[in-house]
Amino acid sequence: MRLALFQPDIPQNVGAAIRVAACFGASIDIIGPCGFAGGEREMRRVAMDYAPADPVVLHASWSAFLNSLLSDGARSARLVLMTTRGDGDLWSVAFAPDDVIILGRESAGVPDDVRAAANLRLRIPLAKGARSLNVATAGAVALAEARRQLGY
Repeated sequence: MRLALFQPDIPQNVGAAIRVAACFGASIDIIGPCGFAGGEREMRRVAMDYAPADPVVLHASWSAFLNSLLSDGARSARLVLMTTRGDGDLWSVAFAPDDVIILGRESAGVPDDVRAAANLRLRIPLAKGARSLNVATAGAVALAEARRQLGY
């Protein structure tokens, strides 16, 4: 199970997502470019002493991320995009151990090509009038549901 952040804008959200991944035993990918200065050192600082099962993997671009999945032999991995414009809700899907849960930018979500590349586009059901969850919170909800289903 992997959590991937697409071009995150806010380093504190990256830190929170790293902690979420660590707590749920997931790997984490950061797909650049990020909307903040820093890099690996800044991400380690905001993640504090939490470390995911595998090191944080930084990718320069969406295409570099996709190429890394192919080179890792993860061709069977499903790309599961969490989006407010999902085709279905989180509770209606059976997760698999090699799924990659993708979260979009805080300011803009993901572009159409990333949306089109996703095998699943899911939303988290929210109260009427609520727009969206914080990106790290959405990652926590999605990982918790995936892990619950898989008996983690």
